[in-house]
Amino acid sequence: MSRYIRPIRPFPALLLAVALTACGSGVHGDPGGPGLGDPYFPRSGNGGYDVTHYALTLDYDPAHHHLTGTAVITARATEDLSAFDLDLRGLHVDGVTVEGQGAHWNRAGQELTVRPRTDLDRGETFRTTVRYSGTPETITDPDGSKEGWLRTADGALALGEPAGSMAWFPGNHHPSDKATYDIAVTVPEGLQAVSNGEPTGRTTEHGRTTYAWHTDQPMASYVALVAIGHYDITRSVLKNGLPAYVAVDRAQTEASRKAVAQVPEIMEWEEDNFGPYPFSSTGAVVGRAGASGYALETQTRPVFPGAPDTDTLVHELAHQWYGDSVTPESWRDMWLNEGFATYAEWLWREDHGGDTAQQTFDALYQGDYYDDPEENKAIWAFPPAKPTSAAQVSDSPVYERGAMVLQKIRQTVGDDTFYDIIQGWAAAHRHGNASTADFTAYVEKKAPHKDFGPLWRDWLYGEGKPERP
Repeated sequence: MSRYIRPIRPFPALLLAVALTACGSGVHGDPGGPGLGDPYFPRSGNGGYDVTHYALTLDYDPAHHHLTGTAVITARATEDLSAFDLDLRGLHVDGVTVEGQGAHWNRAGQELTVRPRTDLDRGETFRTTVRYSGTPETITDPDGSKEGWLRTADGALALGEPAGSMAWFPGNHHPSDKATYDIAVTVPEGLQAVSNGEPTGRTTEHGRTTYAWHTDQPMASYVALVAIGHYDITRSVLKNGLPAYVAVDRAQTEASRKAVAQVPEIMEWEEDNFGPYPFSSTGAVVGRAGASGYALETQTRPVFPGAPDTDTLVHELAHQWYGDSVTPESWRDMWLNEGFATYAEWLWREDHGGDTAQQTFDALYQGDYYDDPEENKAIWAFPPAKPTSAAQVSDSPVYERGAMVLQKIRQTVGDDTFYDIIQGWAAAHRHGNASTADFTAYVEKKAPHKDFGPLWRDWLYGEGKPERP
């Protein structure tokens, strides 16, 4: 998974507000914060407002690697604002308006600070339009993975976990601020452009084709997607009436045929185990091998770098419940995404003639799950709920040891209560955000006569390998 730490910058919006106040501008609000203080990515996101909708109009020229964009951001002020920040990495800002009026703005690092002509009152809904252009960046994270705008042989792939979305559109880029989306992408005729949600139109004019997509359920920006290339896009309908849109790079058509055919079966199995699917469509994007170097749970349409195996399909589709619908409150809560999706793999194997979840747990605990001893050792490097740095929020303990926590809960409460817990958790926080503290409280409420103290202390928060009773 992708990770990136942003440097601390000065506060130009604050200095601007002070200067204007001194000139008698009548400022009554304060500048919104340039970051939300996330424990691992403190500069991600912005304070003072909540985004409700993004309307993104993008035009991409692959030959010159040039992106032109207009972002219309509808938000509600959560405090009186004299200025506010948007996250935008690179690219050139061509103009900014707030409620149709030209606004002052300035740049510092990833921060685009906007000063509207009229202060915004708490509770006020306002619309900001940012016009921008340039060469979108590919961000290399501390672990060497890449995100942002990834150039491919015939197009591009835009991915965002945890902070890459700011490389292709301005916004409030933290998982705690979710919004609906309209994304329209114009590309040379003959290429396709795929995004989240459902298609709402396709038009061709003067040798260029625009593909429009709409996402009606709230989405965190890190799971927003744009895939541009030569894709075969198919629409089917699952047994429950859910539409499935699958886009496969034409170079991967044959290799992906078997994997794509599994999507309906996996979706049906996951609904049986996790509860009703939380979105209005499903599907997948299969790109060329090596396009990203990793699969990612982009909402409604997970991305795979080449034909995925069954475990990877199960994992990324399970994220639609755990991660995309129930989204972490902060990046410290990443195990609520990855531990659940990893455990979904264990359950799938258990239900399809493979090892039981307990056998997988035992192999991990005994240190003979992986062929490489260092991989087995890495599971105990840190507690799943307490990564030691931003570079570790997607490391092994978050995945495997996170899944082991779920198996320990299952051992403690029994199967009936356990499935009530994982289904109820997905339902209780559907389309929202939740923290580790929210989860532990939920489990304790569902099994009030059980003592979870040692489990949380040793398996969720404890350093090193816990003693096994």
